[in-house]
Amino acid sequence: MTPDLMEAGAERHARAQGLPVGASTESGGRTAGYGRPAVAGEVDVTHGRILYLEDVSVSFDGFKAINKLSLDIAPGELRCIIGPNGAGKTTMMDIITGKTRPDEGTVYFGSTIDLLRHREAEIAQLGIGRKFQKPTVFEHLTVFENLELALKTDKRVKPSMFFKLDSAQADRLADILQTIHLADSVNRMAGTLSHGQKQWLEIGMLLMQDPKLLLLDEPVAGMTDEETARTAELFLTLKGKHSLMVVEHDMSFIRTISEIVTVLCDGSVLAQGTLDEVQSDERVIEVYLGR
Repeated sequence: MTPDLMEAGAERHARAQGLPVGASTESGGRTAGYGRPAVAGEVDVTHGRILYLEDVSVSFDGFKAINKLSLDIAPGELRCIIGPNGAGKTTMMDIITGKTRPDEGTVYFGSTIDLLRHREAEIAQLGIGRKFQKPTVFEHLTVFENLELALKTDKRVKPSMFFKLDSAQADRLADILQTIHLADSVNRMAGTLSHGQKQWLEIGMLLMQDPKLLLLDEPVAGMTDEETARTAELFLTLKGKHSLMVVEHDMSFIRTISEIVTVLCDGSVLAQGTLDEVQSDERVIEVYLGR
């Protein structure tokens, strides 16, 4: 994480909190030091960024899937990622979640966690959840059982056999059922749900693990118009409580949920801004939107 980005993030955070920018502290005006989290066990976002990629590149058999990609996301932000097929959107998420190792570059979660030092399972434990395009739920279990299984608990055989929800866990599960619009389907087998409902259930399973950052790959693909509208409501509800990176091609859906849109092309950022701004960019029109 570069010091200039950290300082800019600290100033942004101070302004958002109504605090004087550059006020004197024990750390020389910074809310926290560069090398330590503000709170033990928490992602350090005191410098205004929860995810930071700088000059990230990766090649497959000579093809540069990601090319000097630099991108950052603020805590609680809902960032939309668009771009043509082959632009590097999925590879970028593979790098963030540890599935793919870049050839070069920097990838930080908060200002202190170097994601390139962690494996895929460790990154999930750190608080990054990922949802792929095709829903993956346990179809022979009920909605309730899917959510219960997703809880952060000891998964060894004996503890699992004797596990029982405590009141806090039960309340959390009930809240998530309401959030994902499945409170009326709690006892239904997951395999009987519609495509959209399965997508919501998988998002609920991620939420049960209390992620700080959610990566969502084409979440409304194959949904009905009604399901798409309810998914937009869901994402706007999650915004602020979680940071979200949404990769999607549905421009109507993007318009409903987006503030900042990043356009990827040839493995790097082509344009960034509001949807209206990127849609009027001649480069974006040429390579992605068409006329």
